[in-house]
Amino acid sequence: MTPQQVDQFYARLAERNPEPKSDLVYADPYTLLVAVVLSAQATDAGVNKATGPLFATVNTPQAMVDLGEERLAQSIRTIGLYKTKARNVIALSHILLAQHGGQVPHDRAALEALPGVGRKTANVVLNIAFGEPTIAVDTHCFRVANRTGLAPGKTVEIVEAGLLKATPARWLDHAHHWLILHGRYTCKARKPECGACIVRDLCAFEAKELAQPPAT
Repeated sequence: MTPQQVDQFYARLAERNPEPKSDLVYADPYTLLVAVVLSAQATDAGVNKATGPLFATVNTPQAMVDLGEERLAQSIRTIGLYKTKARNVIALSHILLAQHGGQVPHDRAALEALPGVGRKTANVVLNIAFGEPTIAVDTHCFRVANRTGLAPGKTVEIVEAGLLKATPARWLDHAHHWLILHGRYTCKARKPECGACIVRDLCAFEAKELAQPPAT
């Protein structure tokens, strides 16, 4: 896309959804961090179903440590890889208490040093909890960036760098939410809804021509 097309791309997404929000339910940086760690290879809806009852009583690092790995695992057993995730959440909670005063650090290196936290998770926390202009490239964001021509690349790192370079500063705060939500609900992996897409004319996806626009 040209810079003008990129700006128009985000402008249309912003007009439709001015204040995009994560589908994950959380109350503060800590519950956000835990929810994002649990969301790896799982749906947000599935995570919310498990964390709803959990966060009602266990919503601080100390409360999580007190709960313990075995009981946490049982609480999140409906989520994929729940045993590994329970181990990571307990471990990161210990580290937050020991090294960060029980607070989620506003620092990429410190976040990525936590068990179960990679660059994508750190980007989500930095963006949502602390307002950093980061772009978390998940499978939806990766697909949209490549399929549309917004920021094509073969790796997550290349796509992230391309998106940060291509995205105008005024759209960076919400860019990753718009891209993820667009990929989740419109630019789907198997059956993209090109006919109903509001950025269809800006998109480089060749197969979009097979989809008919909605009747007016």
